[in-house]
Amino acid sequence: MYRVCIDVGGTFTDGLVLDERGNLQQFKSATTPQDPSVGFLACLEKAAGAFHQSLSSFLADVDLLIHGTTLATNTLINESGAKTGMITTKDFRDIIEIRRGYKNIRTSMYNVFVPPYKPLVPRHSRLEVEERTVHSGEILTPLNEAQVPQAISKLKEKGVQSVAICFLHSYANPRNEQRATEIAKALFDGAYITASHEILPVWREFERFSTTVVSAYVGPVVERYLRALEKRLKDSGFRGSLLLMLSSGLVETVEHCIPRAVFLIGSGPAAAPSGALYLGRAVDQQNLLSIDMGGTSFDVCMIRHGQIPTSTESWVGDERVAIKMVDIHSAGAGGGSIAWVDSLGLLRVGPHSAGAEPGPACYGKGGEAPTVTDADLLLGYVPADFFLGGEIPLNVERATQAVMKVADPLNMSVSQAAQAIFTTVNSFMADQISEVSTKRGYDIRDFALVVGGGAGPVHAATIADQLGIPTVVIPTVAATYSAFGMFAMDIGRDYARSYISRADRIDLDRVTRLYEEMEQEALEASRSMHVPSGQVVFTRSADTRYIGQFHEVEVEMARGKLGPGDIETALQSFHQKHEELYTFNMHWKGVEFLTFRLKAVAPKAPFHLRQIGQGGRDASAALKRRRSCWFNGREMDTPVYDGDKLLAGNLIQGPAIIEESTTTVVIPETFSCSVDERKNYVLTRRSQAS
Repeated sequence: MYRVCIDVGGTFTDGLVLDERGNLQQFKSATTPQDPSVGFLACLEKAAGAFHQSLSSFLADVDLLIHGTTLATNTLINESGAKTGMITTKDFRDIIEIRRGYKNIRTSMYNVFVPPYKPLVPRHSRLEVEERTVHSGEILTPLNEAQVPQAISKLKEKGVQSVAICFLHSYANPRNEQRATEIAKALFDGAYITASHEILPVWREFERFSTTVVSAYVGPVVERYLRALEKRLKDSGFRGSLLLMLSSGLVETVEHCIPRAVFLIGSGPAAAPSGALYLGRAVDQQNLLSIDMGGTSFDVCMIRHGQIPTSTESWVGDERVAIKMVDIHSAGAGGGSIAWVDSLGLLRVGPHSAGAEPGPACYGKGGEAPTVTDADLLLGYVPADFFLGGEIPLNVERATQAVMKVADPLNMSVSQAAQAIFTTVNSFMADQISEVSTKRGYDIRDFALVVGGGAGPVHAATIADQLGIPTVVIPTVAATYSAFGMFAMDIGRDYARSYISRADRIDLDRVTRLYEEMEQEALEASRSMHVPSGQVVFTRSADTRYIGQFHEVEVEMARGKLGPGDIETALQSFHQKHEELYTFNMHWKGVEFLTFRLKAVAPKAPFHLRQIGQGGRDASAALKRRRSCWFNGREMDTPVYDGDKLLAGNLIQGPAIIEESTTTVVIPETFSCSVDERKNYVLTRRSQAS
């Protein structure tokens, strides 16, 4: 039997197959933006061919298929979601537009040149009904059930396809919201209808309303895709379990995700940090910087002490998404990022990308804009005859013509312009890494850089050199990095309940009941995923803050019935963690609890990367050819090694190139590269090399 992970990115669809002996094989196919399932099936067909099977016989042997997708994220960013309406408590329809006084999250609220925020649901489609629940859960005003059909009728007239139902304090008592949802579903057949207590049952109305509206906006697109994918897989012979990668770093069933589409935002990139943790063992390091540079984006995650960071304070574009997400910083920098000259005559790279269609100019698919991949080709880093194992021959002439479009305005030669593109995009990515490390007060030299993405190994060592990072780990699965991370994922679900109380006045019996309710809900959910209840592991935590503070700190909570000692332990943990995050604490000040959280997971099935043969330090047996490459403004005759022939223990001094079928590793002059027994390439700065 096989286990398969498929990650659909902006440019390529990555597949990783694990067989019963623990061997991993990776496959890539072009992403098909109009219908991502086409590229998905094409990747599976490649895998089937590699195992000398038809697609149907191969899929019949797949017992688990985990899928990560950027569909929800792209739908939101590209503003291509469904026409959405909203039903909310009387007098509160403007919450999602008022927000918290933000004009635009990326600039000053006083910047008059920035247009105001444009809500996903226009005001005329935000309809009100009479009802009122207070923070204690008491219903002061029952739902006026006669007004719900009226609202649905008006939304139908407006051509709405999706409805978000958002009532005040439904996290404390969802009865009114549940009844409104029942009526809406009965009267609006075919519409996608979701309610805030199902999406984010926690306090703070703006965050809950905004997240629910986002889920409603992307939901119909996600549902159509997943239903079509399920059918295509079933028709192709798949009878195993299909699970989806969530933004929280867990995996879940399709049926759970369809009504909660917002949980798929950031789906693919959220897997990468788990892969980084697994690979960090190669250098015995738990402080890691995970980077993933694909065709359209660059993702960074900082892992400290082996803990993958999560956040409930994420923004996607201009939209607030308050679900728990792996804390990943993303930017528009990838192999397909387009180089251009701005109005000041300065070279810029990104954020716009050539994507999968038409792709970089060198692909020969109609692209004419100069991209990072075109520059990499002209610098000699990427082979024209072995890109993606030779599947995509690269056209040097087309790349040259494209790069000339920035070379001429800058009065540069083509090679100088290519170097400038390479340097510019590397500097930008280095800044993004500093954003999540140095600017937060951490010494970046204490971290190892774990690299993924098809373009990542080309640029990583140069970025590390610029930042002073001593060690770079490039796995053999770098090109399918996020897909690999999915193998390291736990199956599970996050739960949350809000109960706001000062620590010295907290009702411990109430908190214990909240955790018991969540645990019971988790056990029921585990049965739908065919996970024995005895295998479910619970982790409790709580959001805490100093009284009057805005931001919270998540701390662990004890299992079982809670007592005063457990609260005191949590408070001590809060003070300590607050000092770690903000360099100070105020142990004399009162603390309040806000939201209690539960993480329920079933441990992942164990797997191991295959070991390769042992060799000596001399890697000359793997020398494939020599090629002219540019390093630091100089054209150099550079050795090129065949990745398939390298052995554990081989040592390569830079400058050098390693060609893999799915990526290329560039080793600058300042680095040496050793190959470990799992075929990870460990690059070390010369001053650090032994």
